[in-house]
Amino acid sequence: MLDRMNQLLSLGLGVAVLSKEQVEKAVDKLVDRGNLTKAESKLLIDDLLEKGEQSKQELNEVIKTRVTQLLSEMNVATKDEVKELQLRIQQLEERLK
Repeated sequence: MLDRMNQLLSLGLGVAVLSKEQVEKAVDKLVDRGNLTKAESKLLIDDLLEKGEQSKQELNEVIKTRVTQLLSEMNVATKDEVKELQLRIQQLEERLK
């Protein structure tokens, strides 16, 4: 499941890079047509990339929340729960010695 999540996050990063290139090409076309100045294009690119980054972060939070919910529904132990159990086992083993 974690491998699948890593693949999805990697795909998201790939899309973000592709989107940056697409944004720059589209804005360059607007400059070539005379619809934007070079200075305006820089501001537009920065604004669009910032909004894209914010959207990506929001999506990552939604994914993390959903994965946590799914793992909870599947009764999968968290790292903290496993560490707590390991500590309890170690303490019990020490008592038996």
